[in-house]
Amino acid sequence: MTETVCVNIDEGREIWVATLMCAQYLESTVDSIIVRDNEFKPIGIVGGYDLLDHLRKNPTRDFQYQTRVREIMFKDFPQVNKKTKMIHLVEIWKKSRRAFAVILNEFGDCSTVSARKMIKVGARSKSDISVSSIQKKKIITFKTDDSLGRILDLMFENKTRKLVLENTNQYISDRLILGEISNTLRFQSDIDNFLDIPANDLKLENAKVITEDLKFDQLCSLMEEMDYPCVVFDGTVITPWDICLTLLSADFTEASSMGYKGKSTCPHCGKDIG
Repeated sequence: MTETVCVNIDEGREIWVATLMCAQYLESTVDSIIVRDNEFKPIGIVGGYDLLDHLRKNPTRDFQYQTRVREIMFKDFPQVNKKTKMIHLVEIWKKSRRAFAVILNEFGDCSTVSARKMIKVGARSKSDISVSSIQKKKIITFKTDDSLGRILDLMFENKTRKLVLENTNQYISDRLILGEISNTLRFQSDIDNFLDIPANDLKLENAKVITEDLKFDQLCSLMEEMDYPCVVFDGTVITPWDICLTLLSADFTEASSMGYKGKSTCPHCGKDIG
């Protein structure tokens, strides 16, 4: 878990810089940015939740250019160690509403752990769980004539990072919204209130639709190959967070051919072979 490097930002940088960086990194191996002080000490994190929460209250250009990251960062970010159990980690994430934690590494600095990382754990596990066994949840949709303000309200009211365009498999996420804000700041100087941006102007992405009832490890392997994992099966959207919750609920009894430390094992006798 300590092999994923951090993406860092200085506490004195403007919000627009954090917005641009999060548009590049969210939903990838790094799902928040570490905020550092002048001595390079981690003092907080900033991610989609923090930026969009404040955007709802301050949807103007001035806020993006004049406010500093230290003013909106999440200070009580989770710090874990190698002995922290996943069940405790996910409980921490539930409380903070941020699936992200910092863990000390062998170099005396820190690495990061996010929900995306758990997909790799799922891909290396075996169980009787299949896609159809994953807990169903209501898909929250938006309409083409909604505004960005309405979309953000839906996200926060339903505690979700993704909304699906009704009657399609296209979705909008915090990462895509922050990318739109960055583009608007650079190329559309006539827009000042970002909440007025119509949904028609927002970039959407397609969730991969699967029809086969894949085994859990097969699903995770599929999602591991995606830049931004998002799968639709039988009317349910599956994200890295759903993988985390399923790992906690499932009884995984058999390790896969690749161990957690990168060692291969013989499929017949189970001994390490490299």
